[in-house]
Amino acid sequence: CMKLSEIIQKDQQYYMNTFGNRIPVCFTHGKGLSLWDTEGNEYQDFFAGIAVSALGHSHPAVVNAICEQAQKFIHCSSLYYIEQQAMLAELLVQNSCADRVFFANSGAEANEGAIKLARLYFKKKGFPEKFEIITLEKSFHGRTLATIAATGQDKYQKPYSPLTPKFLKVPINNLEALEKTINGNTCAVMLEPIQGESGVNPTSVEYMKGVRELCSKNGILLIFDEVQCGLGRTGKLFGYQHYGVEPDIFTLAKALAGGFPIGALCAKEFVAAAFEPGDHGSTFGGNPLACNTGYAVLSTIINERLSENAAAMGEYFFDRMTVVTKKYPVIQEVRGKGLMIGIQFNQPIAKELNKKLFEKKYLLGTVGDNILRVLPPLIVTKKDMDGFISVLDEALSEM
Repeated sequence: CMKLSEIIQKDQQYYMNTFGNRIPVCFTHGKGLSLWDTEGNEYQDFFAGIAVSALGHSHPAVVNAICEQAQKFIHCSSLYYIEQQAMLAELLVQNSCADRVFFANSGAEANEGAIKLARLYFKKKGFPEKFEIITLEKSFHGRTLATIAATGQDKYQKPYSPLTPKFLKVPINNLEALEKTINGNTCAVMLEPIQGESGVNPTSVEYMKGVRELCSKNGILLIFDEVQCGLGRTGKLFGYQHYGVEPDIFTLAKALAGGFPIGALCAKEFVAAAFEPGDHGSTFGGNPLACNTGYAVLSTIINERLSENAAAMGEYFFDRMTVVTKKYPVIQEVRGKGLMIGIQFNQPIAKELNKKLFEKKYLLGTVGDNILRVLPPLIVTKKDMDGFISVLDEALSEM
């Protein structure tokens, strides 16, 4: 394989500069939690490609599903019935509150589909004026023009204004603000049960119950973006299961095929029925390769009880971190659910700490200058957690 310096040079010459100077490493292969770089160094992956590699790297279930399907055929248009698509849709419906599923290629596409479905639902019911969607501040819903408008963060929105109209923002866990914002033009409330990109901010149970009540009372749709918090990440198969409420529409992506691109738009029958032939589509969405891989990943998460492992390992981590937190007052808060974890510091040390962890061969993410994000694969063990905690302790003591 090429030398790292050559790869960097080609990237800087030919790739659009959307990522700036990346972390100077290039991986060649992985297994489980381990990744190896071009120089042969081994790293522990505690970021899972931003909550994507749920089964770790090169999991046999994923590899076999891709290879077996690729040898048969990869793509087939939606003019024809697709067995793998039907099978994955059934598996999702059997294990969630959804009645129907549509497959896209990404989380942003799934969210676009949710926005379209919510607006279409009210158009077809004879309420064309209902097309506003209320979202939360600090949310993240994608990078297409509509999903940027839905995203509650200025830094993503500013460069692309004027934004797609009719998305309103309210603060998280504030029912009063939501109630004040709902009006005759509102068609849906769209939120992440646990916000990921802005630093792991969970909604509270009473808030979620209140949101569900407000939506039902006002006859508007409730959409959950579970692109990051879905599929076992939080210790339950879906984030909404922590709250005792059900959305009318929810979206999935990231972990669904363990790294192969796929998104899912899931909905209850009454709202899904608004999509009729010709109303929505996708060339690649729901192709046999993506769906076969998705089926393998989802059934592995379910059969190997990886949601339960995420809950147990998350609990173990929070438990062990109480000692570390006492030792280092710079740690302000450790929060999250399951294996969706944010460590907040009261000083801007996150980037420097992450660099130190990288030097110690641990891969993590940051939000701003004061939050470290921990998103290990769902197959993580106590031993893996112990290894990470001791390296974190080491890095903090050095700082």
